[in-house]
Amino acid sequence: MEKATFGAGCFWGIEAAFRRLNGITFTSVGYMGGHFENPIYLDVCARITGHAEVVQVEYDPLVVSYDELLTLFWTIHDPTSFNRQGPDRGEQYRSVIFYHTSEQEAAANQSKEKLQHTGRFDKDIVTQIEPASTYWLAEDYHQQYFEKKGRR
Repeated sequence: MEKATFGAGCFWGIEAAFRRLNGITFTSVGYMGGHFENPIYLDVCARITGHAEVVQVEYDPLVVSYDELLTLFWTIHDPTSFNRQGPDRGEQYRSVIFYHTSEQEAAANQSKEKLQHTGRFDKDIVTQIEPASTYWLAEDYHQQYFEKKGRR
């Protein structure tokens, strides 16, 4: 199994999208990319931690490739929207790929550059590509939220 971590707005919907993908063996939501130890949701929402809401997935690369994960990532949010997805605003909703290996870093950069040149977007892609840092698991009630509560 391999690990991948993505931020693309509210982590509830992002997790639900990745859970539907064949080859995903486990998902969880949490926080990454900040400067605050043991962040909780209220701290992240208060914009004092610097963290992004992220989904971390474990996947079987024999079933689904990292490139396929990137393709899904690019299609489930607006990568040209800076610190905002839909009605959600703030750095915690930023578009970001946290890479775990140099191969993931290269694939993410290549994918972003290729997408930028397709003409699909009128604006520049603002997605950040950063090394994975400490992953802080979000509170239990956030995990698989739509499966527990249903979609709104």
